[in-house]
Amino acid sequence: MEIERKFLVKKLPESLGQYKKREIEQAYLCNDPVVRVRRDNDEYYLTYKSKGFIAREEYNLPLTKEAYEHLLAKADGLIITKNRYEIPDGNGLTIELDIFERDYEGLVIAEVEFDSLEQADSYTPPAWFGADVSKDGRYHNNKMSQKKIEF
Repeated sequence: MEIERKFLVKKLPESLGQYKKREIEQAYLCNDPVVRVRRDNDEYYLTYKSKGFIAREEYNLPLTKEAYEHLLAKADGLIITKNRYEIPDGNGLTIELDIFERDYEGLVIAEVEFDSLEQADSYTPPAWFGADVSKDGRYHNNKMSQKKIEF
């Protein structure tokens, strides 16, 4: 079960270079149910996600680079690319800061994953976070891949 909240970002934290950075490329083979292929640095996955906003099932299966490239060619819509920074929040959680490229250059979203819905509901975001878009389906990457969305 994946439990996460998503936020727009008002201001980037300083010294992003000090945090772990991952280069992510992903595309969608199906949107109902959500079936995604992802390159995460030099690792490759096929992911299934159930419906939902804050809490939903998620299963990842490893792929070879060749299988990923084969499936990527079959993807519908836009390929989503982003740099993800892993930032400790100071309370034992990790903020995944996504800085989008290509079609969504300029979009920055922070995601925080939780162990429970109660923890997610009681989370107080840092001051540099903007609006909570957890329940706004437009910010799901699979929706963003269907067509260019202007935010």
